[in-house]
Amino acid sequence: MKHKTNTRTLGRDYAHRLSMLRNLSRSLIQARQIETTHARALEVKKFVEKLITAAKKDDLAAKRYVFSKIGCNQDSRDLFDLVKAQFTEVNGGYTSIIKYRFRKGDGAHMVILKLNV
Repeated sequence: MKHKTNTRTLGRDYAHRLSMLRNLSRSLIQARQIETTHARALEVKKFVEKLITAAKKDDLAAKRYVFSKIGCNQDSRDLFDLVKAQFTEVNGGYTSIIKYRFRKGDGAHMVILKLNV
């Protein structure tokens, strides 16, 4: 029985998966869109949307939460600036996944994950 399996492990242990989510979310914040596999995109979407929802509060606790999750001070500031400029009136649906192609080497389904700005 597979109880309590509410996250995709993506074939990695916890530390490696968290590091990958941080790096992908930083890239998404900086470039506004990234190309990745479908499974990774679904996990990064959950991760980033929680960060954007927290950043909408714009208080000290939210800043500490976002910094603890993505770790880079400049990217945290960029996220708060982005939220102030774009997502103050929006209640969810900050990102979108666009199906793109199949990767040539292993046939993985590639998608474009982008911020709806």
